[in-house]
Amino acid sequence: MSPVNTPSKASKKAGIGAKKSGTMTPHGTGGLDARLFDMAALNLLSKGEEPIDEPPPKIALERGKLLQEVRKVLEGQGGDKKTVSLVVIGHVDAGKSTLMGRLLYELGRVDEKTRVANERGSSKAGKSSFSWAWELDGTIEERERGITMDIALQSLSTPQRQVTILDAPGHKDFIPNMISGAAQADCALLVVDAITGEFEAGFDRGGQTREHLLLVRSLGVSQVIVAVNKLDQVNWDPSRFEEICGLLRAFLVQSGFPSSKTSFVPVSAMLGVNLVNNADASVLSKWYKGPTLVDLLDKLEPPTREITSPLRLPISNVFKGQNSGTGVTGRICGGVVQVGERLRVLPGDESAIVRLIDVEEQSVPWAAAGTNAAVYLTSIDPIHLSIGSVLCPPSDIVPLATVFTARIIVFDIQLPITTGTSIELFHHSRDVPAMISKLIATLDRASGVVTKKNPRGTSAEVEISLRVGTLSGPTLSTRPIPLEPFSVNKDMGRILVRRGGETISAGIVLDIIS
Repeated sequence: MSPVNTPSKASKKAGIGAKKSGTMTPHGTGGLDARLFDMAALNLLSKGEEPIDEPPPKIALERGKLLQEVRKVLEGQGGDKKTVSLVVIGHVDAGKSTLMGRLLYELGRVDEKTRVANERGSSKAGKSSFSWAWELDGTIEERERGITMDIALQSLSTPQRQVTILDAPGHKDFIPNMISGAAQADCALLVVDAITGEFEAGFDRGGQTREHLLLVRSLGVSQVIVAVNKLDQVNWDPSRFEEICGLLRAFLVQSGFPSSKTSFVPVSAMLGVNLVNNADASVLSKWYKGPTLVDLLDKLEPPTREITSPLRLPISNVFKGQNSGTGVTGRICGGVVQVGERLRVLPGDESAIVRLIDVEEQSVPWAAAGTNAAVYLTSIDPIHLSIGSVLCPPSDIVPLATVFTARIIVFDIQLPITTGTSIELFHHSRDVPAMISKLIATLDRASGVVTKKNPRGTSAEVEISLRVGTLSGPTLSTRPIPLEPFSVNKDMGRILVRRGGETISAGIVLDIIS
């Protein structure tokens, strides 16, 4: 079986948060709290423990042969399916987790015993309508509150694709967790609520439909499937479906999604209509003759994988495996990692040896760019591993930046960005306090030509070059973060900027100053 994009069964929760089972890190809510939870967990892991001292595993393949094998698998030779990572996004209560839970059941990924247990458990808790969502919302707090708080990781198989599902929280309070999941995705599934007033609440200013789309596009996602959910609640009205599609088509094009890579599908998550087949939707079939959700998933195209570049693995979680020692999860942003390799951990001076690699609930000898993998390490104290750190080869380490220039697109904001603006900087699963130390120029968005040098500020949707210096505490002392120019590694060169709980811009790293 070829490596595909899912960590082990003990790692169903991805990104910043906790796992469903096993001895994992505590449930987090992103930002500083997540980092504190992470460090607390690592202190517990390392207290009284020494790094596992055992003979390191041998490297099985020299680099040339390894790359040949990787190319063969990624091209789908030998019957291997192409793999894609899909982040599920949308406004709170649109039915994202319910849709994914029902889809997993219809595809045989959830057995009848589990379905009945979820149905009984949710009914006993007074939340019977959340029974399908319980397959992904596995923590006590999520089930009590009835909302997704963290990224839940699952996988499914279609005739031509192996799909990793990253179910993202829809509530605005958990945007940092959503960003962590979106940074690990190739494609997006947007779920919207067809009920009158509910779609509008998500799509209007302040709703998460718009912000989620802007975020995933800024993080490099260009393929999106829109599932118009709960159409059964509006009597399968075709005019409502077309109204929603029309509004979203215009916004998707405006946001930079190619129209050729966007598709729309009417569904009912609760009833399971038009997910795998549409034979049981007589009313829908009167006016809809298009593909099912699975049909569209089966046509998703994975992007080009940068397998020849140096290994870059940003850590999205750190955990204690039951029998395998310390593990980390994350999406590989470049290169290939194999068992037996020695890797550097940045920031820091520590190194570790890859003991095991877990993908799709199975141990594999290697994992390549685009894969969401669980990597078990030896010869390192877990206190030196944290969310946002990057694993890389000792001979080609990722740069550390305290000051860098970037080109950003400013979203529709109320207050302009000015020199000295305090911001929260997001890069993969890491978010740090930072500041805009200089506005270098305003650029024409279409041509990239400088329209004004050293502007005082802007609130328009334009591109800007800026310089960002990271903060540590109340002073301007530096705290370097691992990143690379976009021209070197696209995944390592994307950033998001938030201020006051609002995403205000997104951009790419141009150059590292120091």
